[in-house]
Amino acid sequence: MTQHKIDTNNILNAGKIVDVDYSATFVINKLKMNNKHLLLAFGIMITTLVQAQRPATYDAEESKQSGFSTNRIFVGGSINLGFSSYSFQAGAVPEIGYSITDWLDAGLGINLNYSSERADYYYNGNVRYRNFNYGGGPFVRIYPIRFLFVQTQFEHNWLKQNAKDMNTGYEYKATYGSNSFIAGIGYTQRIVGQSSFYTMIGLDLLTDKNSPYRDYNGSAYPIIRAGFNFYLKPSKR
Repeated sequence: MTQHKIDTNNILNAGKIVDVDYSATFVINKLKMNNKHLLLAFGIMITTLVQAQRPATYDAEESKQSGFSTNRIFVGGSINLGFSSYSFQAGAVPEIGYSITDWLDAGLGINLNYSSERADYYYNGNVRYRNFNYGGGPFVRIYPIRFLFVQTQFEHNWLKQNAKDMNTGYEYKATYGSNSFIAGIGYTQRIVGQSSFYTMIGLDLLTDKNSPYRDYNGSAYPIIRAGFNFYLKPSKR
């Protein structure tokens, strides 16, 4: 969560699926070794097997629901960790969201983070940084399969920074604003209506020099999050 903020010189200055059993020999004989047909048959076989093994995300009763439902509202949050050779950041991201479908969530997260960067003469001119930032923004999670999700989140953060030149003892304080666009991939065991645990690793894809997810040299470092989600009206199993 550290930034490019201060230059040293400035300081000094769903549904049930039926399994289908395909016989490779039968397919080959029927298609008479036609390459195009074989490729098509192979694709159908793979698709069928994947779908047959994919567990439903919604219960059958839930899948029939349409329109807004309070059963699909969830709250929760995650703990943040980020690090590089010279920096460290930790914080929390409370969130509220809605399961639009069995494969799509959307919501709003609030970001609270602390970051630090140790002084090093060759890395940052021997300047120590201590930062606290707060902000938030909307997020979207897409579940291509039940246990895997892709997340994108736009954030706007305000950062309060304390920088100290360890050579002279000069200390500087300032407040900055920055935008971030976080993209990541995560693991979970998601069933709509049931609480779940998730982990995610992501990166800030924007290049804002004041981003809390970039170090002194502007390099993005991994954002690691782990947390829980709870539905307001959990389904009964």
